Amino acid sequence: METSSPESPAGPPGSRNSLRTVDVARRAGCSVQQVRNLERDGVLPPAARTPSGHRVYGDVHVLSALAYRALAAGTGPVEAKRIMRAAHASPAAPLALLDAAHARLHTERRQVAEARTAAAAIAAEPLGDVRPSDAMGVSELADALGVRPSTLRHWDAEGLVVPRRAPGGVRRYSPDDVRTARIVHQLRSAGYRIAPLRTLVPELRRARRWDELTAALAARDASIDVRSSALLRAAAALAAFLAPPA
Repeated sequence: METSSPESPAGPPGSRNSLRTVDVARRAGCSVQQVRNLERDGVLPPAARTPSGHRVYGDVHVLSALAYRALAAGTGPVEAKRIMRAAHASPAAPLALLDAAHARLHTERRQVAEARTAAAAIAAEPLGDVRPSDAMGVSELADALGVRPSTLRHWDAEGLVVPRRAPGGVRRYSPDDVRTARIVHQLRSAGYRIAPLRTLVPELRRARRWDELTAALAARDASIDVRSSALLRAAAALAAFLAPPA
């Protein structure tokens, strides 16, 4: 069984290639169990073993763990593990994965900007005189938004866009409902999940609190900034792993 006693490493304690599990954990800022898990998952290269079975790590393991932690902050743990496993296979292999991660963030940022512009324009539309003939059915609204009718039924069930019911239970969307549906569609396209919209949309319908919508989009932008900054730091950490100093 592995221990963290000073006798565990093969070589002088703390030397470049005779680190204990606890040494790697301290330098990488994680737990001893996390180090073992990362080795098991292929994020760290396999550790050498002493004749007595103790793990022996080196600087490469510390650099691998640091790169993984930085990547996880920007892409999430699943993608970070995928990138690190690719890096162990070939120095060029993780580059395309990093490019794809940056591209996803760019797409998210563009979608949030589009949602902000669209929501502001939609919110400013005057309703005017609402007439029964202005109402739309499920299929009509689905075609107008470019979504499936089942999507509108799902929004109805979740309380996001709840239309009035005509005789026979047929859904009829008033101009106000249509405007709400357009905003929900934009926010869903920008990556917003159903749960936060379930709280925000009823407030928008009741009080027209478009400032909350703006704040929600700003929060989404801030989240993208955090992950983008993390990816920059991750690139530096990954470069240190791929080309460690002599």
